Amino acid sequence: MASAIAALFNKIAPDYDRLNHLLSLGIDKCWRKKALRRQLSEPCNEVLDVACGTADFSIALVKAGAKRVEGIDISEEMLACGRSKVERSGLDGQILLQLADVTALDYADGHFDMVTVSFGVRNFQQRPAGLTEMCRVMRRGGKLVVLEFSIPRHQPVKALYGFYFKHILPRVGGWLSGDRAAYDYLPASVYAFPEPEAFADELRAAGFGQVTRRSFSCGIATVYYATK
Repeated sequence: MASAIAALFNKIAPDYDRLNHLLSLGIDKCWRKKALRRQLSEPCNEVLDVACGTADFSIALVKAGAKRVEGIDISEEMLACGRSKVERSGLDGQILLQLADVTALDYADGHFDMVTVSFGVRNFQQRPAGLTEMCRVMRRGGKLVVLEFSIPRHQPVKALYGFYFKHILPRVGGWLSGDRAAYDYLPASVYAFPEPEAFADELRAAGFGQVTRRSFSCGIATVYYATK
């Protein structure tokens, strides 16, 4: 199944950034900045950015103060787009992007000061194993940041969100990218993801502590913070 997800993102990689920012009306950039504002108040040397995709969050991490970021993803085409973006940003000395599976990380225990995932944890095919590996490679006292889509709880935002995600986004995304299946997958993956408190419990089960969360834009996105 992981190979199917990789193939899906390999196919849409060239249009991913343009469509992602267009379909979120650019709000995703604001969410990333807000998610990092609290966690990078102190110097951070080594960060692992899981499911880094085209490196938006990896770049945001460095701009927010991280000294060095290693980004991993299962899609080589997404990584290729990310490497080009990192080079254009002049950050190739601080950001390294590699093909890797989060369930089998080739890092020593406690290697990273921080581990992050931005809009990628819902794509983990073995989420408990992936979260456990993320905890393993984080040092004691390290920080976790997980930013993910969520479903608003209150009307009318919930109804408008559902209509947009289920009907508008797949049509527009499919029309612009030529791949309707990828943009049918996006809302399906969001609706299949656990409720915020249930996901917080998964983080605790994986070994993380002091789990807190904050919602953005009426609950359209949620950031989870934790420590080890």
